[in-house]
Amino acid sequence: MKDAPRRTAYDVVLAVERDGAYANLLLPRLSRERGLDRRDAAFAAELTYGTLRWQGVLDEVVAAAARRPAETLDPPVRAVLRVGAYQLLHLRTPAHAAVHATVELARAVAGPKPVGFVNAVLRKVSQGDWETWVRRLAPADERGALAFRHGYPLWVVDAIAAALGPGGDLAAALAEDRPVTHLVARPGRVTRDALLAEAGDGAEPGPWSPYAVRLAAGGDPGALPSVRSGAAGVQDEGSQLVALALARAEVTEGGGGAAERWLDMCAGPGGKAALLSGLLPEGGRLLAAELHPHRARLVARALGGPGAVVADGTKPAWAAGAFDRVLVDAPCTGLGALRRRPEVRWRRRPEDVDRLRPLQERLLESALDAARPGGVVAYVTCSPVPAETTEVVAAVVSRRPGTEVVDPRPLLPEVPETGTATHLQLWPHRHGTDAMFLALLRPPRP
Repeated sequence: MKDAPRRTAYDVVLAVERDGAYANLLLPRLSRERGLDRRDAAFAAELTYGTLRWQGVLDEVVAAAARRPAETLDPPVRAVLRVGAYQLLHLRTPAHAAVHATVELARAVAGPKPVGFVNAVLRKVSQGDWETWVRRLAPADERGALAFRHGYPLWVVDAIAAALGPGGDLAAALAEDRPVTHLVARPGRVTRDALLAEAGDGAEPGPWSPYAVRLAAGGDPGALPSVRSGAAGVQDEGSQLVALALARAEVTEGGGGAAERWLDMCAGPGGKAALLSGLLPEGGRLLAAELHPHRARLVARALGGPGAVVADGTKPAWAAGAFDRVLVDAPCTGLGALRRRPEVRWRRRPEDVDRLRPLQERLLESALDAARPGGVVAYVTCSPVPAETTEVVAAVVSRRPGTEVVDPRPLLPEVPETGTATHLQLWPHRHGTDAMFLALLRPPRP
């Protein structure tokens, strides 16, 4: 295939828009199928993830250069122009090389008809660098300018600012966009030292979780024997920390010890369940529930055996008060993991928050019902948005007098700047993790 890295990036960018594909799943598969070597695969990844991250802003630049709205362009032409504009504005590719290569890509995927148009638009884009286009197109207000400069929809920037609070380091939060692959050494299955040795040069122990390993840039987790066997897994260090906090929290009124029963109520795809399984006291039991059968199969694979069931957390198949510890990793917008899933920032809409909110509240209510008196519930989202985090917790607690909110900070004393007495909030720019949220609650006593 001619110019396989650019063609691969184009194919993923188009599939994300046209088919709702997930880049982090499709890109590795295409790179393997097309035999891309490490250098070409890295270039394809940069083009793909960069284009998706900046997609909405690139469309504004393309629209200005084309003198027509980007949404009026045929999807293949729009995808080609996005890939080309990203190279011109955010990579060091010489302008003439980027224009020529993208024009040839247009010829290959769309035929000769749009070639002249693509060439003309990209030449206009190339007449200014990124700063030139920022000065020309960015809104005049500070928040809007930040959104444009860092490649975000304005509503997402507003939500992140609300989560950071007054005086929060918003620009730093928006600028942190380079993900590092994190691994977890699953307790009882492989040690972190052994996983570090497998990971090779450049890998480092995670600074916060005793089970975390951070791979060097370009490291391939799928090449590691422990990952292939399931003894280790790819898991953000923030996800490890919220599971650790739940496992470390005190249970009262006769709990603790070998009789403990734990529940992971929304367990797919199984990373937190596999870590919790390794943290169980000897003789303890973990039930991992997942609504969707295909995700339940992933949970079973992560656990390395039985323990996963297909069940709806809002219509529990278990008795009330049956568990010492309950994790509810609620479905959310995923805005805390934009470094890893860049297409999410343009795929999500403000109404998605409103749509998910009732489900999040029902799941947290159900989790409190499942925990016994003196037990503990962890409400977790991969989103910092207050409407999915603190507001959900406040709404549920207001309907359940006597519910205790547990201060999570003493449970993770090694992690700085984690939040308040009511919740924990991690940030990419402060902790190098996804923006995970955690609140710990105890159900009311009868």
